[in-house]
Amino acid sequence: MSYKILVAEDDDSIVDLLKLYLENEGYGVYAASDGLQALKILESNRIDLAVLDIMMPKLNGYEVTKRIRNISNIPILILSAKNLDSDKIIGLELGADDYLTKPFNPLEIIARVKAALRRYYKLNDNTGKENIAATKFKVGELELDTERLELLKNGKEIALTPTEYRIIALLMKAPGRVYTKAQIYETISGEYFESDD
Repeated sequence: MSYKILVAEDDDSIVDLLKLYLENEGYGVYAASDGLQALKILESNRIDLAVLDIMMPKLNGYEVTKRIRNISNIPILILSAKNLDSDKIIGLELGADDYLTKPFNPLEIIARVKAALRRYYKLNDNTGKENIAATKFKVGELELDTERLELLKNGKEIALTPTEYRIIALLMKAPGRVYTKAQIYETISGEYFESDD
């Protein structure tokens, strides 16, 4: 399966560079030069991951991230010249899965794209033996619906970030199982570093 990547960036040289590296890895790439164009591409195509710049015309990357989260749980990687901690926190709080600052190493972008795709599609893969019939998991007052990507507590929906969803899905699919900190980090980000503490 060839994953489809949306690159929303108004700098043509960055788009060309990312397209070259992503296509070299076998990914299909859709490019958008502004936020509205990015949303139109998302509405009319199957997109598996989005790479978004923050400072785009018509609709900025934060707004695009919010709108994507209203309709989809695909991985979102923000690539921006804005490098303040507050900018990163806003992006991640709005639903981005990762945040990289410019200038960047294209090989690092590729590695992060691969990690995000592996993490998301491995966790949400319902083809495993234990998941053939199970799309809903109930533990106590909580009910997780993996088809609709929602968590209910006593029938009331609880809003989750993508990271929170991955953690709760991991725990609810195997109630009573104990996970190490490293195992939880690997489920969330695909890797664990001692500095993650």
